[in-house]
Amino acid sequence: MKTMNDAAQRQLPATIPQTGQPIAGNPRRRRDLEQDSYAATALSDVIDRSLHATWARFTFGLSPAALGNAYLDWATHLAASPGKQAQLAAKAVRKSVRLAHHASQCVLQGGMIEPCIEPLPQDRRFIDETWRRWPYNFYYQSFLLHQQWWHNATTSVRGVTGQHEKVVEFVSRQILDMASPSNFLLTNPEVLQQTMRQGGMNLLRGMQNFLEDWERVVNGKKPVGAEQFEVGNNLAVTPGKVVYRNRLIELIQYAPATDRTHPEPILIVPAWIMKFYILDLSQHNSLVRYLTTQGFTVFMISWKNPDPEDRDLGMDDYRKLGIMAALEAITTITRGARVHAVGYCLGGTLLSIAAAAMARDGDERIGSMTLLAAQTDFTEAGELTLFINESQLAFLDDMMWEQGFLDSKQMAGAFQLLRSQDLIWSRGLHDYLMGERQPMIDMMAWNADATRMPYRMHSEYLRRLFLENSLAEGRYEVDGKPIALTDIRVPLFCVGATHDHVAPWRSVFKIHLLTDTEITFLLTGGGHNAGIVSEPGRPRRSYQVLTSPHDHAYLDPDAWIAAAKRNEGSWWPEWVAWLAARSGEAAAPPPIGSPEAGYPALGDAPGLYVFQE
Repeated sequence: MKTMNDAAQRQLPATIPQTGQPIAGNPRRRRDLEQDSYAATALSDVIDRSLHATWARFTFGLSPAALGNAYLDWATHLAASPGKQAQLAAKAVRKSVRLAHHASQCVLQGGMIEPCIEPLPQDRRFIDETWRRWPYNFYYQSFLLHQQWWHNATTSVRGVTGQHEKVVEFVSRQILDMASPSNFLLTNPEVLQQTMRQGGMNLLRGMQNFLEDWERVVNGKKPVGAEQFEVGNNLAVTPGKVVYRNRLIELIQYAPATDRTHPEPILIVPAWIMKFYILDLSQHNSLVRYLTTQGFTVFMISWKNPDPEDRDLGMDDYRKLGIMAALEAITTITRGARVHAVGYCLGGTLLSIAAAAMARDGDERIGSMTLLAAQTDFTEAGELTLFINESQLAFLDDMMWEQGFLDSKQMAGAFQLLRSQDLIWSRGLHDYLMGERQPMIDMMAWNADATRMPYRMHSEYLRRLFLENSLAEGRYEVDGKPIALTDIRVPLFCVGATHDHVAPWRSVFKIHLLTDTEITFLLTGGGHNAGIVSEPGRPRRSYQVLTSPHDHAYLDPDAWIAAAKRNEGSWWPEWVAWLAARSGEAAAPPPIGSPEAGYPALGDAPGLYVFQE
């Protein structure tokens, strides 16, 4: 309020209009003008923000101005590039001739001939043999040639800013994917074959599936089958107690599964964008349960699902009320033992901030750090950065300003766009055209358990980390002083996943450039969640791992890939061996909580916060 009032005051005229009489000599008049100016400024601000928030409901939180600027930049530079235009025209002619030649061969030979263009390796829409028959081979070959031409048209236009080019290429790809022949009944031979075989019953089931899903979305219900999985019943069932609670977290201490445990406890800091039990799913794939069976005392932060009244909680509140409060409780309960700190996704970013601040201030309570799919440098943070610029952040700010938080549905839209082929179109094909429901699994049920993020925290996170990259560049401040990741001296274990679209592994790998300590980097298969939840015994799993001493010469990601040893199976045993090598001899486990020190058992795991809708 003070800032807006000061701004309004600076805009006041020096004299009263019409009379020309100085305002200084009319304190009452000056006061009236100040109030009028302030009211007008506040009103205009409210009008603009409310309008933007209304637009956001129809644009899934994407800024029309940001998108318009990107396309204007591209179109303007393309219009001023006759050489590029001529090149695109020549490509269009060559592709048309190639497609016509392919079509004539198909008609004349009447059989399945070699395609004139192959899909990208990750594109599995056209792998079925039925796509090799006429006219379906013509449909998909035409689509792929159009897709390739538009990629050429939207990239390598001289003068277009890098982010604008990526936005135009990404959005154009999404629009083209909507028109893929695999998405329509009459142009998809697999669906037609299924329809003929089942007498159209697949379409009837698909319509029922669509209506059922629509009804659940409209009424805010969870997806079909999610009711089979219940937190505290068959999810998040590792025994333990809540030993601390504040307005933002519950701290869970899990019961030991062995007679003796290592003296150093493990603190897991999950992201607040997700419910913590992604790391304590079912009995067979619970990372928490696995750690306790390996002789570790495990603590877990369970974040509160914020409400509108939590709108002003910021990043520093999450650090203080989250990590620092948890460390205070853990070191009290375990009588001063150093902690193996683990951060997942955003939790790992926050842990890095906290650890750097602690190192700067001489706080040595952390003995080692593990970062699971967590970024500390955001210059190559994948396609999520397409949505991060000043225009987009202002639009998001206005949307969150009105409601006080970022809703899970608004977050889900952006994440689904990043993998639209897998999460949108392939699901529509499978569920609505084929009429076959994909069985619900524990991870899908967890993914449907929505969370929110406070207005101030999310705005600070996007602006300070994504947009300004302050943490990597030494400008991020904690308690009024900048922190540097180079101050962290404890050994690091960092995990990246090859198919992670949220925290690309090459972005995670940049921790090598930001710290001056021993780093063990491990690259596993899978995505952001499935790569981390990779229990022993899971088929088709492998990983590469390499330790770089603090004085070791830097290896770039490609050189690291060539040098790192490949192993078959889950990466969990590798990590446990790393933790054990940096832990003391096993002894009697610590008590659950410490009532005499103010940390009594407040209830059974998984606590209360995890049930908040």
